[in-house]
Amino acid sequence: MTHDTDILIVGGGLNGPALALALAHAGLSVSVIDALPRATRDTDQFDGRAYSLALGSTRVLDAIGVWTGLAPQAQPILQVKASDGRPGEGAAPFFLNFDHAEIEEGPMGYMIEDRFLRQALLRAMDASAHVTQIDSARVMDQRVDAGGVEVTLDGGQHLRARLLIGCDGRESGTARRAGIKRTGWDYGQTALVCAIGHEHPHHGIAHQLFLPAGPLAILPLPGNRAQVVWTEGTARAAQIMAMDDADYLATLRPCFGDFLGALRLSGARYSYTLRLSLANSFIAPRVVLVGDAAHGLHPIAGQGLNFGLRDVAALAEVLTLAARRGEDIAAPLVLTRYQEWRRFDTVMMALGTDGVNRLFSNDNALLRSARDLGMGLVNRIPTLRRRFIREAAGLSGDLPRLLRGLPI
Repeated sequence: MTHDTDILIVGGGLNGPALALALAHAGLSVSVIDALPRATRDTDQFDGRAYSLALGSTRVLDAIGVWTGLAPQAQPILQVKASDGRPGEGAAPFFLNFDHAEIEEGPMGYMIEDRFLRQALLRAMDASAHVTQIDSARVMDQRVDAGGVEVTLDGGQHLRARLLIGCDGRESGTARRAGIKRTGWDYGQTALVCAIGHEHPHHGIAHQLFLPAGPLAILPLPGNRAQVVWTEGTARAAQIMAMDDADYLATLRPCFGDFLGALRLSGARYSYTLRLSLANSFIAPRVVLVGDAAHGLHPIAGQGLNFGLRDVAALAEVLTLAARRGEDIAAPLVLTRYQEWRRFDTVMMALGTDGVNRLFSNDNALLRSARDLGMGLVNRIPTLRRRFIREAAGLSGDLPRLLRGLPI
């Protein structure tokens, strides 16, 4: 039976294009379907969105041919400082300080603006003879049979492939149509996200302050700018989002502190309801889930996109090797290799971020004392500290070849 393409990817955000490029390097033909118009995804305007990329993630981007062009626009993360605190009181005396000089590979990671990453992926797909982009199209139906999978688009077009991959987010229609259910819960928290300009240089230092309502991350961007991911209770976050810019900043300042001097907003303000959302299976007949479609994690560790790129690297390796062996790339045994590789790691990270959030997002005096002493102890043990640094840099665990900087 003929196919229009080897692989259909639903979702053209970040993971979908990265996976398309990784599979194209193996000679597989890929079509990427996205609901948004090309012009919406391909914009030069800075809108305040940015991502923390672990060092391992930059290796994946390098392997698919986009990191070289992105590197000049990226801000290296040279240190990470984490501490307990309360609004208006500053950081507690016990803290963690992770320095990139303690590992041999270089910076632990980089901050990159959303617009630059999206544009780089779009340009690379444009240049690939193996990737077809279908914009402004929604998948309305999918049907699997013994020979492949067929999707129906909202314009009436039918496309047939050997494998369907859902990169379409936490509300994944691909997963729903495949009968994959989800497990999760609402944290009662909302992340307030914005970019700020500040008076003093940040020196490439990322800060994580654990406040009673939830964590506050201050992540360095090129120049005297930073991205702020500020967690508040859902009701309080709605009140803050309703404020004008001046009142928003006035509310942020006691949480933020004055170590970077005067602050100003740079770009738009966003808010995201925080939920844990795990697909009960990452696979179904001729269907695979990647990124947020498979797992939506609490942002406390900044691992959302990084774990998506781990999925990309693992799935690209599994499918590439299967194709070289002459296997059906959508065979159950092939897809199970991917699920077994990624599911345990993902569940452990989900439980870990859930536990850390519950431990730190409160003002219990006994818990504050215990966690502050724990952070101080980790900070004083070099081998343990380096282990955490390597974990944050994406350099530990059963890594796919792309995350190790190796070709498949």
